[in-house]
Parts: sequence; structure tokens; C-alpha cells
Amino acid sequence: MARGAKQGDGTMRLCVFPLHTGHHQAAWRHPQAFDGSLDFAHYKQLVQIAERGKFDAFFLGDGQVVASFNKSALSRSAHFTGAFEPLTLIGGLIAVTERIGFVSTASTSFNYPYQLARKFASLDHMSGGRIGWNIVTSGIAEEAKNFGLDEHYEHELRYERATEFVELCMGLWDSWEDDAFVRDRESGTFLDPDKMHVLGHEGEHFKVKGPLNVPRMPQGYPLFVQAGASPTGQSFAARFAEMVFTGPLDVEMAREQYGRIKELAASHGRDPDHVKVMPALTVLVKKTEEEALEQRDYLQSLVHVDQALAFLSSRFGVDVTQYPTDEPLPEEPPPGASVYYAQWAELGRKESLTLGDLAMRLARQMPGAGVFGSVEQVVDLMEEWFTSGACDGFNIRPVVTPWALEDFVELAIPELRRRGLARSEYVGTTLREHFGLPRPAWRPHRQPATAQVS
Repeated sequence: MARGAKQGDGTMRLCVFPLHTGHHQAAWRHPQAFDGSLDFAHYKQLVQIAERGKFDAFFLGDGQVVASFNKSALSRSAHFTGAFEPLTLIGGLIAVTERIGFVSTASTSFNYPYQLARKFASLDHMSGGRIGWNIVTSGIAEEAKNFGLDEHYEHELRYERATEFVELCMGLWDSWEDDAFVRDRESGTFLDPDKMHVLGHEGEHFKVKGPLNVPRMPQGYPLFVQAGASPTGQSFAARFAEMVFTGPLDVEMAREQYGRIKELAASHGRDPDHVKVMPALTVLVKKTEEEALEQRDYLQSLVHVDQALAFLSSRFGVDVTQYPTDEPLPEEPPPGASVYYAQWAELGRKESLTLGDLAMRLARQMPGAGVFGSVEQVVDLMEEWFTSGACDGFNIRPVVTPWALEDFVELAIPELRRRGLARSEYVGTTLREHFGLPRPAWRPHRQPATAQVS
């Protein structure tokens, strides 16, 4: 089959998205699952397993709210509470790794640009250029109430603010030219003030003077990541993102999304190969299909239906408990439903699934595709997607941590390497180099600042 726009070495990009105890809703109940989420040693173990597998990046999600499930569902959920703030966690993990990159989620709705630009610049320096930013606008309305707002920003306004936020951060990261800090001990010159630039930004949503009090970072900018599924989110991703985190349910949907994202990127004057499309793939791999399905079925037996329905409601943006669980999900999305509603209603129609079936499907693999099987079955699926123009790689989501990630590295990675689909060693040292992306050149956002400094 024809290969799409891929890396020069022909290998797929691989990130791991561990999600605390794993991506199965009942992962925390498995007797071999990590017990708890506030244990640095657990994340150290996970990231070192991933680095042993030569993964490109370790992906961390985030939300600044306790999700508003009903009490019964909340009491059984381990995915959304009791976890580290990701930038803080990364600050520790970079010290116990050497080459793997890190992608942290951070909201443009509930942070300040200067504050976030400073944090990412600091981490990029500390890690030697291994930091990426998953740019989100915060999808849970309740989060707004933790930041002095009675209601969340309207959807389109969130992306207007996000556009200004990202452009502002880029300007702050270019506060200093690359060679501004001369550190000449003999002359006593620490920095060249002619190479300092004051942003002086006054926009519709933000007002920031600058400059940033951190030198230009090793990567220039962090790797930009985005996962918006709406038309506005996809347009935003086509403008800024260098990795797009998607959630197609099958290879046909993946190909359609892949082509659309690449076309949108080109319409913004960008090189489509500089936008890596990375579908989510929930994985359980064992030596045999029977072992994998036995583990899958055991995990499914641990799911509580009220938790499954509550999570389905949170993804759809509407309360699905109003519908009978033994009937199909209505195909017509109700007012306020997210784009996921239509996708999953179509899945239910194609496979004759009831609402209860859909809830249990989501429980086992979260939004996106899943594969549960032998080494050959898992790698065959990944190869088909990669070689048929459906993706540039995957965000691997192990069902249970740490063992499902360990199994992927020990079983699937060697077969991917045998087929020439995964690297055996790191080539570069920065996250951008892992993705085959250039370092953005410094660019002037304002005139040199010397005339503005006394």
C-alpha cells in the first residue's frame, strides 16, 4: 500500500499516554495495577520503561477540576482525581531520563501567558530541549468556577483567546535573540541589551509587556500539540500544531481525519509533513490472542455501569442516562452535544450496539481505537494504519500500568523494529529532533528594546 508523508527513516512516531493507573476505566481495580497516583516512583518506572522502548515522548493530560460525576460514579473513578500537576511532575522526571521527550497539557483558558511561557522555557532548558505543550482550552465547564468565573468561555471565544495566547507566548519566547547572553567574563558583559526585545502586547484578551526573564529555549519553542475535534479546533491545530492527537474509531475514520488535517495545514502555508497526526490507540498485547482477551474480559467484569454511563455523558457533553441502556443511542445529537456523540452514534448503528454496549466499549478503550490481541495482531493493525495514510504514529494508551506498557515494550516494540517501523536508538537529543522537525528561528515581534530601556 502507498505510504503517506512519513519520517525520513520510515519509522512511526510513538508517544505513551499512561493516565495514572491505565486507560481502562476499571484499571485501578486490577490486582497488578499500580496502587495510587501520588507516587513519583511509579511515574519514574513508567517513563524509564518508555525510554527503554525509545518512545518519542511521555504524554501527560491535565484538568484543574474534580469532574462532576454523580457520587456513585465518582467514588469508583481513578482517572480524574488524586494526580500530580503535570509540569511539576515533569520537573522531576527529566532528572531520571536522558532522551525521551515530555508533553504536558496546559490550558489557555485558565493560565496567564507570561506565567506559562516562563514555565515551559525553564523546563526546556532543564531538559536540554525535550518539552512539548499540549494546548487545550479546557472542555469541562466546571473548571471555570475554580478561576473566578460563573460560566466557562463560549466555545469559539475559547479558541480566539487561545490563538492570542499562543502567539503571545511565541513573542515572549523570542524576547531574547539566541546569542543575547554573551557571558564575557573578560569584558564584564553578561548580555547584549541590543538583543533584548520587549513585546509590548496589547490585544483583545491579554496585555503583556515582557520581556520574558528566561533566555531563548533550546528548541526555540516547545513542540506544539493539539487535540481539538471540532472544526474550530482542527483549524487551530492546522495553524499551530506540530503533533495532532486524534481519536478515530477505525482506520477509515483515521484516513479521513489524516487527509483533512494535512490539507488544512497546507492551506495555512505549512509543510504537511511538519504536522504529525497521532491517533490514540488503547493497547493490550500478549503472546497469544487468548491471553489478551482473557485480560480484557476480566477488566470488563470490574466496570460499574453507572461509572461507564457517567463517563460517556462527560465525553458527549449531555446526560445519556436519560436514554434506555438496552436500546440504540439516538442518532440525532441533542443540543450541546460534542462531536464525539455523532461518532459514537454512528459506531452503534454500524455494529448494532445499544447505549449500554457503547458505554462498556468506552470503558475498555476510552475515546478512540483499541486493539487487544497477540503481538502479530497488534503490530499488523499499527502497520496497516501507518502504511495506508491513516497516521504518522500513535499515542499508545496502555490499559493498565505498569504491566501493559511493559508488555508493549517487551513484545510489540521488537516486532515493530523487525519490520522497520520503530527506531532501535535515538538519533537526536531534542523532542523536535525526535519528530524530524526544524528548530524555529528567532523572529522579531517588536523593534529592539534598547530605546525602551533606561
